[in-house]
Amino acid sequence: MQHYSDILVIGGGAAGLSLALRLADTHSISLISKGKLQEGSTYYAQGGIAAVLDKDDSFDDHVADTLNAGANLCDPAVVRYVVEHGPKSIQWLIDQGVPFTKDANHQPPYHLTREGGHSHRRIIHAADATGRAVETTLDQLARQHPNITLYEQHIAVDLITRQKLSQKGNRVLGAYVLDRDAGHVRVFRAQTVILATGGASKVYLYTSNPDTSTGDGIAMAWRAGCRVANMEFNQFHPTCLYHPEAKSFLITEAMRGEGGHLKLPDGNRFMNHFDPRGELAPRDIVARAIDHEMKRLGSECVYLDISHRPADFVKEHFPTVYKRCLKYGYNITKQAIPIVPAAHYTCGGITTNLNGQTDIEGLYAIGETAFTGLHGANRMASNSILECLVFAESASQHITTLDKAPPPTDDLPEWDESRVTDSDEEVVVTHNWHELRTFMWDYVGIVRTNKRLQRAQRRINLLQNEIEEYYGNFRVTNDLLELRNLTDVADLIVQSAIARKESRGLHYTLDYPEVDDSVGLVNTVLVPENFPEK
Repeated sequence: MQHYSDILVIGGGAAGLSLALRLADTHSISLISKGKLQEGSTYYAQGGIAAVLDKDDSFDDHVADTLNAGANLCDPAVVRYVVEHGPKSIQWLIDQGVPFTKDANHQPPYHLTREGGHSHRRIIHAADATGRAVETTLDQLARQHPNITLYEQHIAVDLITRQKLSQKGNRVLGAYVLDRDAGHVRVFRAQTVILATGGASKVYLYTSNPDTSTGDGIAMAWRAGCRVANMEFNQFHPTCLYHPEAKSFLITEAMRGEGGHLKLPDGNRFMNHFDPRGELAPRDIVARAIDHEMKRLGSECVYLDISHRPADFVKEHFPTVYKRCLKYGYNITKQAIPIVPAAHYTCGGITTNLNGQTDIEGLYAIGETAFTGLHGANRMASNSILECLVFAESASQHITTLDKAPPPTDDLPEWDESRVTDSDEEVVVTHNWHELRTFMWDYVGIVRTNKRLQRAQRRINLLQNEIEEYYGNFRVTNDLLELRNLTDVADLIVQSAIARKESRGLHYTLDYPEVDDSVGLVNTVLVPENFPEK
């Protein structure tokens, strides 16, 4: 049996859920999620959402801060569009019931914090678990809506398009989706498909992201014929808890915004040697400074210290961090905690316009999987969920202007498993997964060189050949699909990094250590061989 709905949303984070809820009153919606809805990146976002909510703040200042953090590679028109739609998006979340932290002395009555790169306090938050508050609220609303059907434990295999079926034009028709529990690939048909699958930070060995961040949407769109852009700009969060059992637990940037100090193992601060803004410099600068000091000293970590602030203040503002660190033996009210940088955010992605439209008719991409022009060469803190919300609104508005076509009468081709068998060599997938993430960390990490990038490219090419052979002979599994997508995304990252002959924002190479505006003020756009004819 084939599933049909007006809209197929692939991804259940802030982007996918908010778009689904905005359209559910007038459209039937199928929403698929690789695991439970609360296993994506949104749920783990701590800091908050940036928006102009204070009378002393302004759209111009938020725009200027974002452009500065993006190292002159942001699209100014897109930045202004997102910033000016920020307060409205926050109000939409408030209307949905998201419990943001209150401040009776502020109007509107919400507490605002400040993070790196921001010139004002403009981060609205729910304590230090904003993502959890947003995801939980939207999750509950989606489960209650009669027009939204949730398919958890489902992972998309590939998009179905007219081009793939040798038909004229190139419109999306649906997707092949693996039911992880049943072990079968099913056809999901839809007039409109939304990719809201998040980023690809699991391509690196150390990451703050959950296991679901495997670049699925970017890889599927690329294979279907969409352009991708700026994949060389991978943000490394400067402060993740360094502990063998913590699995790179992220320490929110708001801790530095509230006065946390970065220190060397000897207790000395060091950020003022790298940037006059100290701990409040943008993330790329802070991450490179930490990386530099760790390599200079041969240290496994540096330290983040907020113990000089009152204990009650720390517990009130950072309850999640306090409890988690205490679990691992660190009392943040009394001692510094060990931290390291970890891959955190994919600034590039599928190229879209202000409506979230991609190069393929009927296919939209929103959130971290998309390249909108907002982030440039470096994403400013807490602009990520903001982007999800603003483009969910713009995409939903555009979709509502389209004529609703009647459901197609003909089924799409079923997934062909007639010539494949169950694999007896799953260990190959595990080994290749580890190899990929290790050499991406070593060769395509915070600091790069031409030689490192070329080594990575050779290994990627070998992996792609192995994976395609494996993919063609055995039944697909979740691990195989994620490995295939991560390898394709790694290829896009390396291609983009090789193409940029300068250092800018998150892309730093020892072979071209300076910013070069004569060559650098353009986006790195990759065009697939099957790019659709217009």
